[in-house]
Amino acid sequence: MGRVDGKVAVVTGAAYGIGRAAAGLLAREGAQVAVTDIQSEAGLEAADEIKQRGGQAQYWQLDTTDEQAIQRVFAEVADAFGHLDVLVNNAGISGVNKPTHEVTLEEWNRVISVNLNGVFLCTKHAIPYMRQAGGGSIINLSSIYGLVGAPDSPPYHATKGGVRLMSKTDALFYAADGIRVNSVHPGFIWTPMVENVCRDLGDVEEARRQLTKLHPIGHLGEPEDIAYGILYLASDEAKFVTGSELVIDGGYTAR
Repeated sequence: MGRVDGKVAVVTGAAYGIGRAAAGLLAREGAQVAVTDIQSEAGLEAADEIKQRGGQAQYWQLDTTDEQAIQRVFAEVADAFGHLDVLVNNAGISGVNKPTHEVTLEEWNRVISVNLNGVFLCTKHAIPYMRQAGGGSIINLSSIYGLVGAPDSPPYHATKGGVRLMSKTDALFYAADGIRVNSVHPGFIWTPMVENVCRDLGDVEEARRQLTKLHPIGHLGEPEDIAYGILYLASDEAKFVTGSELVIDGGYTAR
């Protein structure tokens, strides 16, 4: 018997990295999974991979900055699978890496639109379905940089701090509806996004070595490390967990 048998989960940004690992693990543990992303080719591959392994999944193209698209996709998910119990707000971008006074308003707003507005919009339109289902779990991907600062990527840090407190606020709003809301705070996980950040620094392997040194455990995380935390929060094992921060960071924030 799977840990999330009978649940229907929407995972945003599920074509790659943490989102793809989370979608796959939720499906292996019994959930019907809506794989959503703007990258259709990789998203379809992720859904097909789940089905080839015996899981239940379907792909929807979804831009989480587009409210009408979110409304349409969530309605289609509920129609296809019968209800909606779990929302994993994973879609996000790293944005520009330069001091605040050099960031343009366009660059700032682009990160806000995806990392913060996307979480707001998906939460907004998932809540009615979760109320109909008698409860649910919303899992918001924040970051270690929703907890501590660093001298880089100001828009990213701002959004991840915002996601952390949005999660607490919504946990209080919807507790009476049986809807739990929590944030997950990964350290550096070897995903395409982190690899691209390393590539921007010049020497990918050297950048990876430097990032590794920031984690007392001695290595970077893998997408599955975060997926297991998401699985826990999605499951009834976490029925008493809401408004909390699940930190999975190899000891980064313990310093």
